[in-house]
Amino acid sequence: MTLYCATTNPGKLREFRLALEDHFDVQPITIAKGEEPEETGDTFEANANLKALWYSERAPGPVFTDDSGLEVDALDGAPGVYSARYAGAAATDDANNRLLLERMRGITPRTARFVCVIALAARGRLIGTFRGAVEGELTEALRGGNGFGYDPLFFYPPFGCTFGEAPLAEKMKVSHRSRALRAMKEWLIENQAALGGRSPG
Repeated sequence: MTLYCATTNPGKLREFRLALEDHFDVQPITIAKGEEPEETGDTFEANANLKALWYSERAPGPVFTDDSGLEVDALDGAPGVYSARYAGAAATDDANNRLLLERMRGITPRTARFVCVIALAARGRLIGTFRGAVEGELTEALRGGNGFGYDPLFFYPPFGCTFGEAPLAEKMKVSHRSRALRAMKEWLIENQAALGGRSPG
């Protein structure tokens, strides 16, 4: 069964495919730059849902979108839904990380979590949302060149390293995105008939 996804982030697309390729053919939707829906929600769920509904009217089959980010306790949950644009609308990962380090300078505790909400829709109808989260701490400097986003700042105690230092296969066992994707995959395996797809063999 083919599932369509809406992302321009190559790191996310790689993780989507790794999590789902054993059961589903994941294909990205191509939308012209500047035509994407505006993320106006104030929660991850709201943004994931509005994007999924918008893309579902343009995709040839079921489509999923994700909204994800980093919540820092000492910053009252910021950057949260603004994680990708924390340092501005066109911010780079480096700019976002530098701003977060600046705002967290000398602050403890440094507890934080990654959150991901996946929304699944088809033909203008929201089918379901799936949430994943993982707890960790912020380091005081970038560590590791793997991953993307805030991965080099997110220390995961059971690994003893940041997500930026962890191999992708290890990160995908525990990450917020992999947990949300796993929940969606399990639901789809049980409910594919409702979407017009065949059960995976």
